[in-house]
Amino acid sequence: MNKIEKIIKENNIGLEIKKGRFGIEKESVRVNEKGELATTPHPEIFGDKIENPYITVDFSESQIEMITPTENSVEKAYDFLRNIHEIVATNLKSEYLWSQSVPPILPSEDLIPLGRFPKNKELEEYRERLSLKYGRKKQLLSGIHFNFSFDDEFLKELYELSKENMPFKEFKNSVYLKISRNYFKYGWMIIYLLGASPVIHETYLQKCIDKMKKFTEDTYYFEDLVSFRNGSCGYRNEKDFFVNYENVDRYVESLERLIEKESISSAKEYYSPIRLKTKNPKDILKELKNSGIEYLEFRSIDLNPFSEIGIEKRDLEFLHLFILFLFLKDDEPFEEKDYFRYLKNQEILANRGNSDEFRLICCEDKSVSPKEYSMVILEEIEKHLKNVGAFGEKDDKILQYQKNKILSNGLYSDLVLKGVREKGFIQFHMDKAKKFLYEMEKVEYTLKGFEDLELSTQILLKAAIKNGVKFEILDREENFISLEKDGKIEYVKQATKTSLDSYVTMLIMENKVVTKKVLEKEKVVVPQGKDYFNIEEARRDYRKYGAGTVIKPKSTNFGLGITIFKDDFSKEDYEKALEIAFKEDNSILIEKFIKGKEYRIFVIEDEVVGILHRVPANVKGDGERSIKELVQEKNLDPLRGVGYKTPLEKIRLEDPEKLFLKGQGLTIDYIPKRDEVIYLRENSNISTGGDSLDYTDDILDVYKEIAVKASKAVGAKICGVDMMIEDIKNPNPNGNYAIIELNFNPAIHIHCYPYKGKNRNLGEKILKALKYIK
Repeated sequence: MNKIEKIIKENNIGLEIKKGRFGIEKESVRVNEKGELATTPHPEIFGDKIENPYITVDFSESQIEMITPTENSVEKAYDFLRNIHEIVATNLKSEYLWSQSVPPILPSEDLIPLGRFPKNKELEEYRERLSLKYGRKKQLLSGIHFNFSFDDEFLKELYELSKENMPFKEFKNSVYLKISRNYFKYGWMIIYLLGASPVIHETYLQKCIDKMKKFTEDTYYFEDLVSFRNGSCGYRNEKDFFVNYENVDRYVESLERLIEKESISSAKEYYSPIRLKTKNPKDILKELKNSGIEYLEFRSIDLNPFSEIGIEKRDLEFLHLFILFLFLKDDEPFEEKDYFRYLKNQEILANRGNSDEFRLICCEDKSVSPKEYSMVILEEIEKHLKNVGAFGEKDDKILQYQKNKILSNGLYSDLVLKGVREKGFIQFHMDKAKKFLYEMEKVEYTLKGFEDLELSTQILLKAAIKNGVKFEILDREENFISLEKDGKIEYVKQATKTSLDSYVTMLIMENKVVTKKVLEKEKVVVPQGKDYFNIEEARRDYRKYGAGTVIKPKSTNFGLGITIFKDDFSKEDYEKALEIAFKEDNSILIEKFIKGKEYRIFVIEDEVVGILHRVPANVKGDGERSIKELVQEKNLDPLRGVGYKTPLEKIRLEDPEKLFLKGQGLTIDYIPKRDEVIYLRENSNISTGGDSLDYTDDILDVYKEIAVKASKAVGAKICGVDMMIEDIKNPNPNGNYAIIELNFNPAIHIHCYPYKGKNRNLGEKILKALKYIK
């Protein structure tokens, strides 16, 4: 046990070592249906590529780069990358994200489009220089960069306990420099275990193809190749040159010397397997000297064609454990000869690592097979983490997954070779891309890591990512978020409660009595009725009401507490309906039932942006199962959930449903005939189990104009108008409609993922109303 391990163990801070900051950058090229590089411009749907912090381009317009924010766990960073990837993949038009690090079918060099940045010519000029120096085809090699830093509080605690005679900045630098030096020594293992680019298409650089053997009709390889991207013809500088990792000053001096000699044009052209990074990327060498190292960037990771998003979470979790091992492992001399030897180890491993005869140059110039040495290091990782009390059951599974790859000949590079041999290079990878896209589209509505939020909030966050608007979750339970772009900050609750609407506007819409009086003044038709403030008064008026009566709370939303009697009803049922309504509020409304179908008309800033007809909760009989059993079956649909976190809500069988069935002379044990449709509620809210049908393009403008008039009457910028329309084809609204309710917090998910119909993209329309997008 070394000094660092003793300090950590004796002070019981082993678990603190795992706290950190994590980020992922992923490059993927776009391809067409044939597996050819898509030479179309970066899709406008993702906004300005410079201003979008999540979705931009790398070298080429064809090469999308996805960037996660910094997260406090590997899992959160992984989930965010998954979200970005799914947003990109599902929004491409007739194109796919290529699932491999090496390029697809490439056109001639001059037809590969460089990244264009009209507002920043420096970025364009940099890409021009790279294309002349390395060729455009080489720059299309894509991969994953993993960004890591320790939690600063942990480092400060360790610094104080270590009693090192140096400033904290130097101590922090020394930690990251030690990890870097050890990564040069052991980083070959990441290439071995995560390498997944063992073949190259014949349209790649001819000078590389000429050195390789033919593998299939249109692919070439170096025999026993593990990772073309990390190998001799891969993503690397023209020559290997020495960069000193002894301390920050020498590192900076090394790069400055290379820039001065014009070996590289800037620090970012240093294609090292690991880079020292700062918060400010503009003048990184100056920042390193002034502020020190903020985080490390690990750059050896291939895209994994077997993963939906190009990387497995457990591989990233392994990389985290591997980094901790590099930190805990004793530091060893690292001279110029060691630097070149370790670089050569990584290159040769990438080229020949699948050979049973290949040997790495290990410690004291001994040679060992990568399979054998990997198993030794995996055991060492476990030992070092156990030494500091930071090894758990999850870590054991993470390491076991890597061991299984080695012992079962299940390395990704082996599996890719097998797949390409069976299907061909293009077919194998296109099959993966299409399959993963299909799986994503089935659950497109979810935002990974945010599934606990209401679906409407998730949709708004997805729109924010797509359009480059940063966000922060302020209160998860309340679905309260902040949005920020170009210094403009907005606070939003439940996706539709925004600064656009005043507090009094919300209060008007919340109070159904006040809403009706405001609308009546504007000559908008509303149901006639009476409000009650105590249940006894309402009970006494039983004889005033008959068929065609609606009883509902005065100030609730989501259709809660509503009972509709189309036909005559008993006093017992009437009183039960009163109890249901008063359970939701201390005052209620009893109104005349309006004939027709109910439509939810969504208005944003005096424009109708979506219309739904909501079919009340229902089941369809099969002649065998009861209503109760049919509801249970329908609720198994993955689109149905609880708490507005899925497009549809589960159907309930509670007092309102049982009362409505009773009015039909039925109970939940009734067995409907085959194809017989049984409605469980009269009101059609999605929140009570209803189905949503998009009618945006089917409703006449006259009714849309009435909806806008109603929202303007209460001063609402975001409003859900519930309108009953008897005949949607009738251009004369007189006697054909009534507005039964205005909603100050209308759900947007029902318009984005209707049971049937188009996605109306209301998340983006809200961002537009908030002036984040044009």
